Amino acid sequence: MTIASTTVYRIHPQNPQSREIEAVKNALQRGAVILYPTDTVYAIGCDLTVKSAVQRVRKLKQLANDKPLTFLCSSLSNIADYARVSDSAYRIIRRLIPGPYTFLLPTTKLVPRLVMSPKRKTTGIRVPDSPISLALIEALGNPVISTSALSVAVQNQKYKDPSQLSKVELFDQLEGLVDGIIDNGLELQYQVSSILDLTSDQAVLTRKGLGWEQAIAWGAEPL
Repeated sequence: MTIASTTVYRIHPQNPQSREIEAVKNALQRGAVILYPTDTVYAIGCDLTVKSAVQRVRKLKQLANDKPLTFLCSSLSNIADYARVSDSAYRIIRRLIPGPYTFLLPTTKLVPRLVMSPKRKTTGIRVPDSPISLALIEALGNPVISTSALSVAVQNQKYKDPSQLSKVELFDQLEGLVDGIIDNGLELQYQVSSILDLTSDQAVLTRKGLGWEQAIAWGAEPL
């Protein structure tokens, strides 16, 4: 169905319909920006390789060009295409994926400058425990940008706390700002990912989100 200029895709959270995934993939390849569910919060994203779409995401997020954008990969080997993964980083990542973790890693040349932190040349990468997200990445053949949609929805609204926002309100706020919305039929989630800085030999937990206790158990140090 289509509301205004935004197409809504209703996709099963555990068994994504291939026809719908293909439709979203085609839209992403054409430069679409979409609102979609992950294993944590709803995200705004696009094809990593489409510069105009990445620029739109930055504008929506009101994110300065020196702030990196997180993106989703499908596996540890997929991460290694876009980041330099040390032995110590490898050991902890393989224990935690797929899951609610963002890994800060040094980039390879495949990461567009518009996505990375230009000074540190680092980026945030996730492998989510989300059948919809993983199906999209596999179909697209490229990582998908993933930045929290909750802060975008509340920027100019009455909500001071994102947890005050309902799913209907989130969709209403983003309608017309994104090209597509994926509705997984589930309740809105509000807990963010845990962030692990893996740019040195010691993994450092820089944000306590979902699963932070498990990250500590596998050797991450709190900031």
